[in-house]
Amino acid sequence: MEKTFFVGFVPMLLLHSLVAMAAAAPNITTDESALIALKAQITVDPDHALMNNWTIGSSVCNWVGVVCGVRHKRVVALNIRGMGLMGTIPPHLGNLSFLVRLDITNNGFLSPKSWLIFVA
Repeated sequence: MEKTFFVGFVPMLLLHSLVAMAAAAPNITTDESALIALKAQITVDPDHALMNNWTIGSSVCNWVGVVCGVRHKRVVALNIRGMGLMGTIPPHLGNLSFLVRLDITNNGFLSPKSWLIFVA
């Protein structure tokens, strides 16, 4: 009886560990959460570009201004240049671990730490 318990317990323990590691690993859901956090901090969106397009029901890779990489299917670029957006940049953007290009020029954003306005 003890042998049966051990043989059945070890694979279950390994499976649980793998599932926990997969759940903790950043993925496209992490990217989606970061972008939704940015959207939540937008106070002015004159053309409703983000408010109407950045919705949880659609793929992040199809959102306006978002570019996903071919290999990993993660956000590699965010180009929201010239949309007249205003708001605060949330720290969640740091979770976009594959991001290599960010263009937020010609918008008005506040940084919560330094309170500087970024407008180009």
